[in-house]
Amino acid sequence: MTGPSEPALKQRPPGFVLREGRTGLFHRRERFYLYCDNVPLAKLVERYGTPLYVYSATTMLTRLAAFQNAFHGVPHTICYSVKANSNVNILRLLAREGCGFDVVSGGELERVLVADRRAARKVVFSGVGKSREEMSAGLKAGILLFNVESESELWALAECAARSHTVAQIALRVNPDVAAETHPYISTGLRKHKFGVPIRDARELYATASASRYLKVAGVSVHIGSQIRDIAPFAESVDRVAALVRELRSDRHRIDYVDVGGGLGIDYEKPDYQKSGSDFSAYAARYAQAVISPLRGLKLHLLLEPGRAIVGPAGVLLTSVIYRKQKGGKHFLVVDAAMNDLIRPALYGAYHEIVPVVHLKGPRPKMEAVDVVGPICESGDFFARDRELPRVEEGDLLAILDTGAYGMALASNYNSRPRPAEVLVRGKSVKIIRRRETSRELYSAEL
Repeated sequence: MTGPSEPALKQRPPGFVLREGRTGLFHRRERFYLYCDNVPLAKLVERYGTPLYVYSATTMLTRLAAFQNAFHGVPHTICYSVKANSNVNILRLLAREGCGFDVVSGGELERVLVADRRAARKVVFSGVGKSREEMSAGLKAGILLFNVESESELWALAECAARSHTVAQIALRVNPDVAAETHPYISTGLRKHKFGVPIRDARELYATASASRYLKVAGVSVHIGSQIRDIAPFAESVDRVAALVRELRSDRHRIDYVDVGGGLGIDYEKPDYQKSGSDFSAYAARYAQAVISPLRGLKLHLLLEPGRAIVGPAGVLLTSVIYRKQKGGKHFLVVDAAMNDLIRPALYGAYHEIVPVVHLKGPRPKMEAVDVVGPICESGDFFARDRELPRVEEGDLLAILDTGAYGMALASNYNSRPRPAEVLVRGKSVKIIRRRETSRELYSAEL
């Protein structure tokens, strides 16, 4: 709860919280400062500049622990979805906690191996268009499982395994034709989507796979999309997978694993821990119950692929206000971050809360409706439109919250803009985990 003189912000504990402090002559000016763990964000900007991604290791580990506790008592492996945030240092942090990984490209696999080569035995390789080179890399690394998405891919994998004189352990990714309420670009569980094989065709394809000496049928995989907040579609899809497992076992296939995918969403506008009687641990427990119940009695090892749910709230993008601009009745804040740094608002119309990094203590600040926009030459270069924010001035700092997932992972060099630096904070410890790019680095390969 906030008091009468405190900023009304949706904080993100344990990583991002407001703390009181004093600055100025004789320390008379009382302010609220936004912290990451035990480090004020304003201090990080002094050292590293903006735009700047800052991540809380404490938040990641807390949310990972919530997942582990939710599935305690059933055999399972958390295979963190690398595409959410692929920084090697974050992968290394999670690997030390026993995480496996879900990869969708050879590049992601290589990142995992750099982070911790031993983690290969806990890697599942997903993706609708794996190349033969990528398959061969997975075989060489000794990964746990290939999630195969078509008959053509099945035979390509068998060919690669034959050349490598090894056996590829596989699951078919089945498409259960389950609708989930999410953005259409990140929905994957319907027949019209490119992913997986229709569940009704799976038994025939499993029979085909079992005839190859270079393929070992080991599991069933399913993934219905990303950023899904409703638990019910997960339960429905796993229920259909459970029925398929029983059929496959009756066909004398040995099914040891069920990969239930990822997709568990976060609430960007109303964080879980602010809801009455609810927090992330309880949310993860409800999800676990929905997934475990249909599989009860089947004696399976569960593979889970959370990404956003672990790293999303663990990151912020810090940006400086370059200019205030008024155009007719419209007010703009032009900041130094842009859509190349965080494309989700432009790509999905996604909402991210935006807050000042420093607040003067006292009466409630004056609010104003503004568009928060970047410097790129696109009308789609915005982070918020008609957003009610406390008045900020040129040179002030803003934090764009919940950007730990699909922020830096989707960043680009559009307009020849160097990508931001990334910083990982754990308690009072600060580590630069990616230095800011230079302009020369962007064109050096062209010379």
